[in-house]
Amino acid sequence: MRQAIRDRVRVFNKHVTNKLLIHIAGKRFGHFAILTHTGRKSGKLYRTPIIAEPLPGGFVIALTYGKKVDWYANVIARGSCSLRWKNQDYQLTHPELIEREAGLLAFPKLLRPALRKSGTEDFLRLEVGQ
Repeated sequence: MRQAIRDRVRVFNKHVTNKLLIHIAGKRFGHFAILTHTGRKSGKLYRTPIIAEPLPGGFVIALTYGKKVDWYANVIARGSCSLRWKNQDYQLTHPELIEREAGLLAFPKLLRPALRKSGTEDFLRLEVGQ
């Protein structure tokens, strides 16, 4: 049942909330960033608001809806993407799933309980490209 609710929220966010978040994500405040990725089938460029946090040499992205989302499949297929974080653009490469606890530790202490409570299990680490 919990997965069904999560899927409904994901679909709502994809079609409604993300259209609003795209205008504030990637700015100086908050943990929302804009992920730009290429469709693995269409070749089209997509922009998706996500929750990210910098690490030395890269970023960690919380897969709040798990691995069954289009942006994740696109990034894995291509092996790269770009990220707009705090008004700066980064080219990211080498996507790698990391353990939940390592992913949570990348985020501020105040945000970790919300990620845990939401059921976020998966985290993606990417390196800043040269």
